[in-house]
Amino acid sequence: MSNYRRLYIPGGTYFFTVVAYRRQTVFADEQRVNLLRQAFREVQSKRPFDLLAAVVLPDHLHCIWRLPLDDADFSSRWQMVKTAFSRRIPANVKMDGAKTVWQPRFYEHCLRDENDFHRHLDYLHYNPVKHGLASSAADWPHSSFKRFVNMGWYASNWSAIGADPDDIEPE
Repeated sequence: MSNYRRLYIPGGTYFFTVVAYRRQTVFADEQRVNLLRQAFREVQSKRPFDLLAAVVLPDHLHCIWRLPLDDADFSSRWQMVKTAFSRRIPANVKMDGAKTVWQPRFYEHCLRDENDFHRHLDYLHYNPVKHGLASSAADWPHSSFKRFVNMGWYASNWSAIGADPDDIEPE
């Protein structure tokens, strides 16, 4: 059994990476991405949280969430998102009865300050470029990047102007 600990902070802001089982391309089409969006909305209606930023790639996703001030339980929310999405798609079933859609765990990082938030936001939005899926962040359709451009946080050609991936890797 893994010997790691999660940091649960009520009202915390977290960066997450969630990966498909054996890196399957479960989000390779628009319909699947829409099913994931539905799963997020369903969970948010039952267990509110702010989805501040997201990018969905074919085999994984990154998100930044802010939890309610009196709540630190992101793990249950992720379980609910994974379950809600898994119910919507066909998938093989393992011996224990679980569908083969998601890796069993996820990576989380509690964002410490504004600089940490911005580094992870940059990493999230640059990820499709890093993986060779788009030539710029603006070209990737399953991302919150354009919303941040509209808010004035990024120039529309941000990742096309020579951003160095080493400059935006989170610590």
